[in-house]
Amino acid sequence: MWNDLDTGACEGMIAETISLRGHGGDTIRAYYSRPLYADSCPSIVLIPHMPGWDEYCREAARRFTQHNYAVLCPDIYARFGTGKPAEVAMKAREAGGAKDETVMGDVQACIDFLKEQPASNHKTGVIGMCSGGRHTFLAACTLEGIDAAADLWGGGVIMKPEDLSESRPVSPFDYAENLSCPLIGIFGNDDRHPPKEEVDQLEAKLKELNKEYEFYRYDGAGHGIWYYDKPMYRQEAAMDSQEKVFAFFEKHLR
Repeated sequence: MWNDLDTGACEGMIAETISLRGHGGDTIRAYYSRPLYADSCPSIVLIPHMPGWDEYCREAARRFTQHNYAVLCPDIYARFGTGKPAEVAMKAREAGGAKDETVMGDVQACIDFLKEQPASNHKTGVIGMCSGGRHTFLAACTLEGIDAAADLWGGGVIMKPEDLSESRPVSPFDYAENLSCPLIGIFGNDDRHPPKEEVDQLEAKLKELNKEYEFYRYDGAGHGIWYYDKPMYRQEAAMDSQEKVFAFFEKHLR
């Protein structure tokens, strides 16, 4: 995948912020990047992580678009105002977090929007990191129109009763039997959210249910191994797991 480009091909993309109707008819913004010259391409919904609708999410969207994917990254924190991503995300956390119901409504709106585009091949994946990984798993178990899902170190997929809240009233793990598409999971064995034991439990459940999945785990890696601007970045694990995610989407979305 890395540098696997045709130097004779036309390159170009459009990346911009658009408005669309999200959960409950609310107007939300989304970062939309797509190939400029593609007649037909798959699409991906990128669900923001806990640090917010930030610069890294935009970079990740453009990275996928460079490889001929249309990507829509919704501002799931839009209802908490605007401003610096970390500040808006902090407001969301202080309010108990973005509500699962609202996030799922926003993601479904993004899926529908992408599939309606003239250049869509009508195959759509969902990907999320950190809390976005949890939302990705929940979406893959509860929403329509998802053809592949990538959970990147999503904590909170398995929740204890005392951890449930008004914003997060369900444990996504309880919906595992409804997983409707192939799933890839990327995890660090030193992560504490989710810890290795919870990843083991989730994998055992998916095996029991005979679901199509592939999990990859990395020693010496914790949470957020792709975040090159953070101390938790692990270059070898990041590059290897990115290759695996791209190969997974190539297999299921082309």
